[in-house]
Amino acid sequence: MVEVKLHDIGEGMTEGEIVSYLVKVGDPVQSDQPLVEVQTDKMTAELPSPTTGIVKEILVKEGTLVPVGTTILIIESGQTKHVQQEVTVSSNRNKVEKTNRLILAAPYTRKIARELGIDIEKINGTGPAGRITDEDVYNYGKKAVEPMAAPIKEVIKNAVESDEIPFKGRRKQIASLMSKSLFTIPHVTHFEEVDMTNLLDCKQQCKEDGINISVAAFFIKAIQLTLMKYPIFNSVLDEDHGVIRLKKEYNIGVAVDAEDGLIVPVIRNVEQKTVKTIQDEMKIAIEKAQNNTLTKADISNGTFTISNVGPLGGIGATPIINYPQTALISFHKTKKKPVVINDEIVIRSMMNLSMSFDHRVADGATAVRFTNEFVQLIENPTRMLLEMT
Repeated sequence: MVEVKLHDIGEGMTEGEIVSYLVKVGDPVQSDQPLVEVQTDKMTAELPSPTTGIVKEILVKEGTLVPVGTTILIIESGQTKHVQQEVTVSSNRNKVEKTNRLILAAPYTRKIARELGIDIEKINGTGPAGRITDEDVYNYGKKAVEPMAAPIKEVIKNAVESDEIPFKGRRKQIASLMSKSLFTIPHVTHFEEVDMTNLLDCKQQCKEDGINISVAAFFIKAIQLTLMKYPIFNSVLDEDHGVIRLKKEYNIGVAVDAEDGLIVPVIRNVEQKTVKTIQDEMKIAIEKAQNNTLTKADISNGTFTISNVGPLGGIGATPIINYPQTALISFHKTKKKPVVINDEIVIRSMMNLSMSFDHRVADGATAVRFTNEFVQLIENPTRMLLEMT
């Protein structure tokens, strides 16, 4: 007998939620075959089988939060001829039935489909990049409800009419991380206004030259240049050892509003990259976040986080720091309004930013100097280019 335990699949992971099983008792499994989907505070991952054999017992129910080291299921190991035959038959059947279409769907969405007895490969997704949503599954189920058995009809009816939202998976893990950050770090938020006019002109010029670069890519580069002058905000406080660790790499996390909840892919070693390279990597990272295909490496070792909520609107916020980092900046909507320059009223594109920082690590005056330096780079893109040389 082989015990399959929940092991550490992320940095400092201590627990995970059992989202759904990909096998059932009595199923033959091969070594490295995915057995169960697990949700951590940052990602959803599949645990593979450590051996070939038959699933003997499932010990933990779906939706249960368990600590690392917990035995989840038991496999009767031994590559018997009977098992080999079943696996071969199953493998051959899969080769015939499997489509070439990549199925994009969250683990919870796949679980709904399984509970309703629906083949998810037959559903056309309406989400980003053809992603299959919960609603797509329910709508498909309603269309096929007549030939379904009565119990299946009732499950669909209850799921559609319910006003309850499950507090589990990534949402529950986000809540845990945010609570830890807020109750551990004494947050202070500094607000500033930025004239975006020159940067938007620079962005437009790049577009006319055939290069599409988002303002977020400029933000990331400007943040990295500013952090080099104020490294205290690129640090982690280690209270146990009584030190503040200044990070030598500038790994900027980008908060992404994905379907399953907020997630922060990381653009690594920004100090070594041009704005164009940052743009290309950020585009890939956001697509992976929205398709729920981020890996552990994609979300690890961030040193500073930005949240660009400007496209959604809003003039200000008090963002919660991405623990254990020291600071986070949120960028808000840009709008044209009259401002006074050289005693003249002119129309400029103005944006608000909110910077939350750990008051144990830095003081307010340092945060003001930090944002002032960042604003200078954004308002004078040419200076940003000179800083990069």
